[in-house]
Amino acid sequence: MLTPPEELPDCLYATQPTLIRPNTPTPKHCLPLSNLDDQKFLRFSIKYLYLFRTSVNLDAMKYALSKLLVLYYPLAGRLRTNPDHDQKLEVDCNGEGAVFAEAFMDITADQFLQLSEKPNRSWKKLLYRVEGAHTFLDVPPLVVQVTNLRFGGMILCTAINHCLCDGIGTSQFLQAWAHLTAKPDLPPPIPPVHSRHLLKSSSPPQVTFPHPQFTVNKDNSHVDVLRNLQSQPLVPTSLTFTHSHILHLKRRCSPSLKCTAFEALAAHTWRSWVRSLDLSPSLNIKLLFSVNVRQRVNPEIPQGYYGNGFVLGCAQTTVKDLVSANLHHGVKLVQQAKAELSDDYVRSMVDLLEDKTVKTDLSTSLVISQWAKLGLEELDFGEGKALHMGPVASDVYCLFLPVIGDSSAVRVLVSVPERVAEKFGYYMGEILDKEFNNGDEHHAVNGYHHAADNGIMEY
Repeated sequence: MLTPPEELPDCLYATQPTLIRPNTPTPKHCLPLSNLDDQKFLRFSIKYLYLFRTSVNLDAMKYALSKLLVLYYPLAGRLRTNPDHDQKLEVDCNGEGAVFAEAFMDITADQFLQLSEKPNRSWKKLLYRVEGAHTFLDVPPLVVQVTNLRFGGMILCTAINHCLCDGIGTSQFLQAWAHLTAKPDLPPPIPPVHSRHLLKSSSPPQVTFPHPQFTVNKDNSHVDVLRNLQSQPLVPTSLTFTHSHILHLKRRCSPSLKCTAFEALAAHTWRSWVRSLDLSPSLNIKLLFSVNVRQRVNPEIPQGYYGNGFVLGCAQTTVKDLVSANLHHGVKLVQQAKAELSDDYVRSMVDLLEDKTVKTDLSTSLVISQWAKLGLEELDFGEGKALHMGPVASDVYCLFLPVIGDSSAVRVLVSVPERVAEKFGYYMGEILDKEFNNGDEHHAVNGYHHAADNGIMEY
């Protein structure tokens, strides 16, 4: 097998990118976004990367996309600020279309697969950079690049505006696109729900709960762990937890505390991250993690809603209390944070976000985003499922990623300062060492990988 290059070669573009427009007329109007949609925290594109063994017919992909954009017509529009409120965003549903780029890269699918655990900055070559886009609003809501590879295979990269879709919404859209490409005569299984009034704020706003996700702790006013991390050379760390590993984490809490796989792994990752950074014991630190609230609000948000239907749960404690206690303590904090997210709590948060000066408190927080249970890895355009699925880049925001071929495993990807990468990997694997002495099991967790990265937020 050919050895993969550390840096990807340049993409060759035989043609200029095209705009894929809805293939029949679509409604022309402005779609106001909810307060959950237009948070400052979400003003970026979610960038996915898929590697497929066999290339898919590009004309079929384009035709299917043009049909799908009739249903998901806001993704063919353009974001803009509300003329009456320059801090609020809306979508001009004008049918301008999605950007579709075609390229070739002189690398094989197997070579890229060998690199796939270790995102590096050269991966950004695989996603077309829109010319003349100087601000977030200049980038169309949907940008696609299909890169064909030497000896067959292709890489699909998509950039989907986070203000229009959350993880569930992007998975729903991509599954529908794959479905229409493979089975053009059958409609997508889930029709989209566009209306954002389902999460409309009260008039006047009524903030009835404290929301530590958005407040800077008064004792931390001079501390900014995030800024300090981003000022250092960062390296992505990639650690795969098998079903057996996760069961062992859960057993550390039982029988006194039953927990989910996410709760156990999130608490363990948070604790390992804090331990590796050598923070002040008295520092108040937070774990922010995405929670789907579609079934938590009343009335429930209907199936097919592809806008942002998640909020950030917030667990918090001091460094000393988190690292000196066992895993049970961190899991309990995660569970308490989830339990708080009632309908009233979510409505209060929506109303708080009516104030556009409110910002997510990232200063002393680890943020975890769950990609592992969204079905993203199931994408099949008719030539088989992906060999690899993940982000285009890694950052200080942690991702729980699916593992191809093992639905119960989770890959933890997060960038940490180069000086603590080995220590972080050690702490992530340490808790399992007593249970697993088999080399393969041990290597799955402790065999972390890292590569240079520039620390720009992309997930």
